[in-house]
Amino acid sequence: MQGRVLIILAFIIILAAIVVVAVLPTLQQAPGPVRTDQTPGAQQQPAQNLPTPTPMSFVNIVIAVQELPRGFRIPANAVDLRAWPEESAPFNGITNLEDVIGKIARTRIFREQPILTTMITDDFTSLAEIGSDAAAIQPSGLIAVSLPINRLTSVSYAIQDGDRVDVILSMLFVDVDDVFQSITPNFITLFQFSEEGITTSGTLEGRPDSTSLGPAIISPSERQRPRLVTQRTVQDALVLHVGDFPLNGRLLGVPPTPTPVPDDDEDAGRDGTPVPSPTPALPTVVTLSVTPQDAVVLIWALEAKLPITLALRSASDTSRTTTQAVTLDYIMANFDINPPGKRQYAIEPALRSIRQLLQEEELSLTSGGN
Repeated sequence: MQGRVLIILAFIIILAAIVVVAVLPTLQQAPGPVRTDQTPGAQQQPAQNLPTPTPMSFVNIVIAVQELPRGFRIPANAVDLRAWPEESAPFNGITNLEDVIGKIARTRIFREQPILTTMITDDFTSLAEIGSDAAAIQPSGLIAVSLPINRLTSVSYAIQDGDRVDVILSMLFVDVDDVFQSITPNFITLFQFSEEGITTSGTLEGRPDSTSLGPAIISPSERQRPRLVTQRTVQDALVLHVGDFPLNGRLLGVPPTPTPVPDDDEDAGRDGTPVPSPTPALPTVVTLSVTPQDAVVLIWALEAKLPITLALRSASDTSRTTTQAVTLDYIMANFDINPPGKRQYAIEPALRSIRQLLQEEELSLTSGGN
């Protein structure tokens, strides 16, 4: 029995040795080159050619290498030629230094600014033809219109040059006779024919009506009450300037007027109280850049003496949206306001008007009234 086991173990060892000798050389062989079989008739895809970038072309134009004030005769060391991308080069730029040297600056020219043909002249008499700074900064296609402002209509004087605003108008409507165009009711004069001619009675104000007591003239107890409506009209108007323009037309690049420094003796009054610094005057007018049609709308509102309020827009908002005109009906419906019912009691003294509480802040919609 023991001999049979030894024979089986020897057989297994010999068989394992044969397997190792046969398999090991195969595992140690280097992998051969991978061969890719191509389908007959298949075409080899050509390599994709990337587009060659078009080289940017430049043109030499004259620029200022120092700041040139208005009326300054330009010397040779104040200008130079500078390569400028042809696509963004100004159409009226100058390419020859000789065309600039010795000329007079018609307007202020800043350092590194391209010099244009409209910026220089040969003689001083042409300096008056430069026009105002307001016209120079006015966007093309827009025109300027000035409007009166106060603290309430200018967002508490927050509006500044370069802001964008919307224009809100308020109007009062009354009923008028379609022929006379006068506020109703009309005056009624009764007359009758007789042998002596036409006999007239006194003039009555009101409208003829039938009542349970018979025909009557219904007259109003007071003047017709106007109906108020408010709506946003002009949108996204550019604020060109707040306040009056300088009389010389120069608005840009003008250094601010220095505040005078008072002497030690003038700094205090006779009683030792410091003298307050003068308060700058508040602006009373604003100039807007609007389309020609919007300009006509604003002028019509001025001629009609309508109250005009400016609403300040966000610096990043240039959208235009539609708004609904606001009337008493709009307020009652959208804010769920119901008129109070009549009662057998009331408070005393009677409050006749809430406007009298805000008399100083009241916006007058008419130049006068009853």
